[in-house]
Amino acid sequence: MNEASGTYFIDTNIWLYAFFQTESGTNKQKIARSLIENKNVVVSTQVINEVCVNLIKKALMSETEIQPLIQDFYTQCQVIEFNCQILMNASRLRQSYNLSFWDSLIVACALEAGVETLYSEDMHNGLIVSEHLRIVNPFEPSEG
Repeated sequence: MNEASGTYFIDTNIWLYAFFQTESGTNKQKIARSLIENKNVVVSTQVINEVCVNLIKKALMSETEIQPLIQDFYTQCQVIEFNCQILMNASRLRQSYNLSFWDSLIVACALEAGVETLYSEDMHNGLIVSEHLRIVNPFEPSEG
């Protein structure tokens, strides 16, 4: 799978902007919602966990409401689950790119999925990982 087919990985922070209304975040919410509406979105179990814990913690959803959301992730997205290869690659990525533990797992899952773009607000915008994966902050003005 690749960008040509419209497939990309979405990090937790982008998902949360789609759910949260913030004072300065109206445009961010629109951008986030347009990204998650794609039918070729990839996430990892880590992203699902982080989205759910934040929605519960902020009292935006109850446990009863979280259950269909979890199901939606699995029916509407490609979900990458951790395995030994991903965990080992994440370790190599931490060494090579100085990524945090959690960010390295996100990047390793995106690489495992074979996508060309990882949307994240929290990582280094424009970084190319393993000559294949570009990290893009969708809220930054595009270069041009």
